[in-house]
Amino acid sequence: MKFISFKHVLIGVFMFAAAGMALALKPTTRLVEGRPEINLETLIPKQIGDWKIDQTIVMLISPDQQAALEEVYSQTLTRTYINTAGKRIMLSLAYGGSHGEGMQLHRPENCYPSQGFHLVTDTQTVILPTQYGELPIKRLVAAQGPRNEPITYWAVVGDQHTQFGWRMKVAQMRYTLTGSIPDGMLVRVSSIDRDATGAYEIQTDFIRTLLASMNDSEREHITGKFGS
Repeated sequence: MKFISFKHVLIGVFMFAAAGMALALKPTTRLVEGRPEINLETLIPKQIGDWKIDQTIVMLISPDQQAALEEVYSQTLTRTYINTAGKRIMLSLAYGGSHGEGMQLHRPENCYPSQGFHLVTDTQTVILPTQYGELPIKRLVAAQGPRNEPITYWAVVGDQHTQFGWRMKVAQMRYTLTGSIPDGMLVRVSSIDRDATGAYEIQTDFIRTLLASMNDSEREHITGKFGS
C-alpha cells in the first residue's frame, strides 16, 4: 500500500486553501452600480475659464485605434480648446466602467509609438499642486516629424488617483479585497509646442482651471478624492 507523505498532504491543504481564498476574493460588484452614470460629454465643460472648444479643429482617430480603445473603455472624449491668446490644448479622456489591465497598454508611452511617434524624453513623475490637493501626474514629450507634443496625463482607479505600474495594481487590489470591480479613467492633456517647459506651464494652468470649473462630485471623477 502506497502512503501519501505528510509533506504532500500539507501542500494539498495549502493549494485548496489558496483556491478558496481566490474564489472568496473574486470581485463581484461593479463600483459604478448605484452611482449616477458618467457621461463624458456633459461631465467636461465646453467653456473652461478663458478656454473654449476650438470648432476649427476636428480630431480623427483611425478605425484600428478606435477599435482598440473600445475593447478597454466604454466612453472616450477628445476635444481641442483654445484661449484668447490663441494657445491650444488637446484634452482626451477614456473611461471604463469595469477597469482592467488594458488601461496599462494605452498610456502615452505605449500608444504614441504605436502611431509612429518617437519619445523625445523619458516619462517623468511630477506632483502637480492644485487648489484642491496634490495630483500625481506623468509627463513626456513625443514627436513625429516636425510635430513636437509635450504630454501630461494621469489615471484614476475607482475614487483614487494613482500612477501606473505597481501603484495601480495596489489600487486595484484594495477594491478586490472588498469584492468590488473599480471603474477607471485615463486623462491626457497635450499641446503642440517646441518649448516643453512653456507648454507644461500652460497645461498646468488649463488643468487647474478645468478643476475649478467643476463641482466636487464631477471633479472626483477625473482626479479621484484628494487626501485619500
